[in-house]
Amino acid sequence: MAICRSVFLHSPLLHRPPQPQVLSKPTFFSPNYPPKFSKFTKLPLLHQNPKPHSPTISSLAFSSSSSSSSSSSMESPPEGYRRNVGICLINPSKKIFAASRLDIPNAWQMPQGGIDENEDPKVAAIRELKEETGVSSAEVLAEAPSWLTYDLPPEVREKLKHQWGSDWKGQAQKWFLLKFTGNEEDINLLGDGSEKPEFGEWSWMSPEQIIDLAVDFKKPVYKEVLAVFAPYFQ
Repeated sequence: MAICRSVFLHSPLLHRPPQPQVLSKPTFFSPNYPPKFSKFTKLPLLHQNPKPHSPTISSLAFSSSSSSSSSSSMESPPEGYRRNVGICLINPSKKIFAASRLDIPNAWQMPQGGIDENEDPKVAAIRELKEETGVSSAEVLAEAPSWLTYDLPPEVREKLKHQWGSDWKGQAQKWFLLKFTGNEEDINLLGDGSEKPEFGEWSWMSPEQIIDLAVDFKKPVYKEVLAVFAPYFQ
C-alpha cells in the first residue's frame, strides 16, 4: 500500500450545497478533480471523509456468494509481479466506488492492496477494503477468473522498490466484485486506523468514468476487469 503523509479533510465541496446537473462540458467540483469528462453525461457529487477518526471494528459484516475461494484464487501469479488484490465495490444503483489518490494528483482508482504471505486473496480483498475505506459491510458477488498484470513505470517502480523492499516489475492482481450493503456514512477514507490513508475524496462512478480517471498504466487492467463484471452493472 502507498504511504501517504496527509489527508485532505477540507474541500470546497463541504461548503457548497449540492447542485445536481447534467454535464455537457467539463466543470470542476474541486481543485483536485480532473478536468476532462468527454464521455460522461452525469457526474456524481464527490464525497469527502468528514470524520476525524474511525473506531476499530472488531468483526466484519462481510458475506460471500460462495463458502470457499475458487481454485483460480490460489493459482500462482506470473513471476516478477507482486501479488495484489483489486476491489470493484458497487452500490445498489450499480455505480462503482472510486477515490482520489493523495500521492498522484488527479488520479482516481478502485481500492487495491498487497496480499500477505499465505493469505487467501478473497480474505485480502475484504481486509484491504476495510483498511482503505472503512467499509465493513459488503457481499462478495464475483471473482475475476485469472490474474491480471500491469507494469510499473520506471519512476514509480523505483519509488515502490524502497517502500516494498523488493524490486517488482509490476503487480499481478486478483479482482473481486463486492456489493456495498452498509450506509454511506460508514465510508471513512481514514480507513480502520491500521494503515496511513491513501485517498482524499471518493465518488460513485460509471465504468467509463473509472477508466477515464485512472492512471494510464492501469487503464488496460481496468478495461478488462470492468468487462468481466459488466453483467452486474446492467
